[in-house]
Amino acid sequence: MNDIAFSILLVLIGLFVGILITFLINYIREVSASKKAEMIIKNAKNEAAKIKRDHLLEAKEEAYKIKSEVDQEIKEKKAELKEAEERLITRENNIDRRDQTLQNREQMLEERENSLIEKQKEVQMEQMEIEKLKKKQIEELEKIASFSKIEAKEMLMAKVEEMMNLEITAYIKEREEEAKLVADRQAKDLLVETMQRYANDVANEQTVTVVNLPNDEMKGRIIGREGRNIRTIEAVTGVDLIIDDTPEAFVLSSFDPYRREIARLTIEALIKDGRIHPARIEEVYDKTCKDMQVKVREYGEEALFELGITKINPELVEMIGKLNFRYSYGQNALKHAIEVAHLTGMMAAELGENVGLAKRAGLLHDIGKAIDHEVEGSHVELGITLAQKYKESDVVIDAIASHHGDEEPKTLIAELVQIADTLSASRPGARNDSLENYIKRLQELENVANDIEGVEKAYAMQAGRELRVIVKPDEIDDLTSHKIARDIKTKIENEMQYPGTIKITVIRETRVTEEAK
Repeated sequence: MNDIAFSILLVLIGLFVGILITFLINYIREVSASKKAEMIIKNAKNEAAKIKRDHLLEAKEEAYKIKSEVDQEIKEKKAELKEAEERLITRENNIDRRDQTLQNREQMLEERENSLIEKQKEVQMEQMEIEKLKKKQIEELEKIASFSKIEAKEMLMAKVEEMMNLEITAYIKEREEEAKLVADRQAKDLLVETMQRYANDVANEQTVTVVNLPNDEMKGRIIGREGRNIRTIEAVTGVDLIIDDTPEAFVLSSFDPYRREIARLTIEALIKDGRIHPARIEEVYDKTCKDMQVKVREYGEEALFELGITKINPELVEMIGKLNFRYSYGQNALKHAIEVAHLTGMMAAELGENVGLAKRAGLLHDIGKAIDHEVEGSHVELGITLAQKYKESDVVIDAIASHHGDEEPKTLIAELVQIADTLSASRPGARNDSLENYIKRLQELENVANDIEGVEKAYAMQAGRELRVIVKPDEIDDLTSHKIARDIKTKIENEMQYPGTIKITVIRETRVTEEAK
């Protein structure tokens, strides 16, 4: 029994001690956990404080930076505002000065206006006084002259009427002369149609004209006793007569085609008439000269009619006709002038220039050749003098002065006349030596292209104004064709002399042929 009680006591004591030990362990654990929690809290507080301090520092730095930027921007804005304010102040000052200037000017204008009004009043008063004086003088003059103002006006009108009658008479006389010339030409045309005459081909010669005779006996009659007839003919006509063994013909020799033509017509008229002696020779020569003047005028009028040119001085028309008897390297000067006029007119039409003025300049560009054998000076200088004398336009004078390059052309029409003159003179057969030079120039043009590698054949076309080059397609590609065209262009410009422009066309052709069997 005691053992059981002791055992129970021991068990109770063990329980108590276990409970106490458990309590102590839990207490120790709570204390340790509390200290650890306090340490964690403390560390957290320290870390939070540190983070707070860092953030505060960053915020302060950011705030300082923003403040600095704002301060700088404020300074710049203030500077801009100050500059704008200064500009506004300057502009206001300028406006004030302008305002003051305008006020001064208005004041001056008002003073001038007032002064002008006063002067106008003074002028009106003076005019009134002048009118009074003029009226008084007219009355005095009427008293002195013994006739009134109306009578003086009638006398003046009578004088003007007399002068106008003289001008009308001169105008009517001029028109009558033109009408007679037209009637004479129409009558000749009618006779030509009635007689059914034919036109003979005429070969233009430079220095000689052959005159056919009906028989050899006529040679002796033309020579005359002791050669008096032939001496008279040579003296009055200024032409040399060459009589040789050629049957039924002799030769007129002179460098002046106009004189040769007059001499030919004179001798033919003497042969038809049959009376050949010195007095008759001079009489027929004078008549032939008069007929020749009419014929020369007709040549000029035909040229003007062909070109559609009007309002030209009659003396200048006669000089244009004389160009028919002038030659330049075998080329008829009148035909050359007409051709130049046509070419100039066509080019002017293409360029939108005055066609009539262009034709006029082209026709008159060589007008000095009509008189340069009679007066000293080149045909250019004489042409300018004639154009100024007959009051031709400045464009025509410029074309005459510059058509040989003596002066620089000032107008486009003058440049067109230069081009047309060159074309007319350089075309094949126009002049004695042109055909040979023309063929030589074409050969040189073709040789320039043939010398370039890759060229198969070259052809000069359109009188040398176009060069067509055929290249070998297996050796030359499309890009190289462009280079060949440029090389030929450069070579022609550097090595050749030519009028106008030359068009270069390079042709590259590839042919593929198949045969179906």
